[in-house]
Amino acid sequence: MSELPRDGRLLAVDWGTKRIGLAISDPSQTVATPLGTLTRRAGRRFPMGQLRLYVQTHQPVGVVVGLPLDASGTEGAPARAARDAGDLIATKTGLPVTYWDERMTTARLQRSRREVGGPWGRRSRRAGATPSSAASSAAAAEVDPLAATLLLQAYLDHRRA
Repeated sequence: MSELPRDGRLLAVDWGTKRIGLAISDPSQTVATPLGTLTRRAGRRFPMGQLRLYVQTHQPVGVVVGLPLDASGTEGAPARAARDAGDLIATKTGLPVTYWDERMTTARLQRSRREVGGPWGRRSRRAGATPSSAASSAAAAEVDPLAATLLLQAYLDHRRA
């Protein structure tokens, strides 16, 4: 785990098997903002080319990778895969990488969206609407950068405390 610089933008990577959410901080490392989603194709390597475009555009000084620990706090296969991705990011970009416990980030986000009637919320179920698979995919992809934002904001808040 690397110590990240205290000035400059930080990039968050919310690891997923299909999609990888991204978020970015402001230069003062106060506020996290959703950035985008990287798509992983089955059986393919980490989408480093996609990530490099974000790194070139936003010039982060460090990367926070979400570590999907299991409920007991131990590292299983998903956490090892996230560490492997973080090691690859550090090697290919030259940026320092640190890991942050991301347990329940996506679940908290989905629960919040249901409470306000988001794409998985009560309104669409009450109306009897069945979202198309394209709409469902778009809504699911929207969650990933928001989960990365929650992850990064938690990291930023912890560092400030």
